[in-house]
Amino acid sequence: MTDVAVRGSLWLFAVNLVSKSSQIAVTLALAVFLTEADLGAVALVVSVVNIGQVVQAMGVYDIVSRTARDPLVLAGTVLTMSVGTGAVLAAAVVAAAHPIAAALGAPQAAGMLRLAALTLPFTAAGGVQMALMHRNLDFRRRMLPDAGGMLVGAVVTVTLAATGTGPTALVVGLLCTAVAQPVLAAVAGARIRPVWDRGSASEAARWMAVVGPGALIAVLLVNVDYLAIGHVLGPEAVGGYSLAFRIAWVPYILVAVVLGGVLFPLCADLVRSGQRDRLPGTLHRFTVATLVVTGGLYVVVALLADGVVVLGQQWAGAARILVLLCGYGLGLGLLHVWYQGIRAAGHARQYLALEAAHLAALLTALVFTTRLGPEAVALTQLAVVWLLVPITWLVLARNGLALPRFARPVATVAAGGALAFALHAVLPDSTGVPGLVATGLALATAYCAVVLPLNRTVLIGLKERV
Repeated sequence: MTDVAVRGSLWLFAVNLVSKSSQIAVTLALAVFLTEADLGAVALVVSVVNIGQVVQAMGVYDIVSRTARDPLVLAGTVLTMSVGTGAVLAAAVVAAAHPIAAALGAPQAAGMLRLAALTLPFTAAGGVQMALMHRNLDFRRRMLPDAGGMLVGAVVTVTLAATGTGPTALVVGLLCTAVAQPVLAAVAGARIRPVWDRGSASEAARWMAVVGPGALIAVLLVNVDYLAIGHVLGPEAVGGYSLAFRIAWVPYILVAVVLGGVLFPLCADLVRSGQRDRLPGTLHRFTVATLVVTGGLYVVVALLADGVVVLGQQWAGAARILVLLCGYGLGLGLLHVWYQGIRAAGHARQYLALEAAHLAALLTALVFTTRLGPEAVALTQLAVVWLLVPITWLVLARNGLALPRFARPVATVAAGGALAFALHAVLPDSTGVPGLVATGLALATAYCAVVLPLNRTVLIGLKERV
């Protein structure tokens, strides 16, 4: 399993690197060509569609990795279930687009919402196809539908935005991505016929009953802030917040989601093969890798947050929000990796309880903080996610998944961050893109000089002993 896991990690990283680079290009283009209100309206539309995508799947894609049944039969059954649900959701959103948009404080976004809803059946099909690739850590084939689809959407979005199409550019790009993914997945060899097998449907339904609510809660956790800001403060306030969130989201996706994507099927395989005693060590190595790499990326991004004004002076207020969301992203990355271990070990109900507690705490806090502005919302996200970190740690310990010798990597990341901060204080201010890149490389080098040698053994163990 060693070589497969390592190759899977590298290919999934490559997939996410290409797809997230495409998203970065889209984010920069939208920041240059759109106003804050336009970007906010787009963010609200995307949030609604993101929730719809999770509702149509309800965590059922994971069962393709865990099942002992014929994976093609189960995948075909899941395809039937998910695409059917996606079609119903699309029709419902199209019919209710105006009242939904009005409730979010952006009635002008109703047309974009109707167009974006059409993506749901296509993303449902693509999700099942990529889940089948995921089962065998076959991320090489996933490069074409995942990264290729994102590239298609990015090119369409940037081109339309540059020609003055406005916020609709992103929605058209989303639709192109959604249509391209299942087509490219079929070209890559993931050809799944829709079937209906009662046993497979029963197994999927049992998994959905436990994990589905958790998946829905997870997507609400990363979209409810947009919805709250839009409803209380309007789409213009969402604009700056969404730009900061998009930037802070990149390290989380590139590192935590990549490692978590490999960790879940890997741990599931250990459980199936009767090697549960290896779970704590495996989870520890993935956790250290997440902490070290995302920690460094977030240190650099936070120190260079003021550089967001290169996209336009109107985004100056997003810098402080970005710093707060960097801390949020680091905590969320740790939780994401730990949740994969908890779920793969068979404790899905505990995962659901943790996610529900997170959402309840966040919603309660947002009732009081949203009216104070986007910066207060970012601070709320930061505080709540770090409240969940020690609680989740205790859950790991309770289930025999406690992480050994974890204080050392935490201390080294703190030391690396302190050195980068000290270096930033003496470096000249950078206002242009070349200067920001040079400063970022210098800060990253300083951080790595401290952190990587002190965690070398654990990081090598991620490759040699997984």
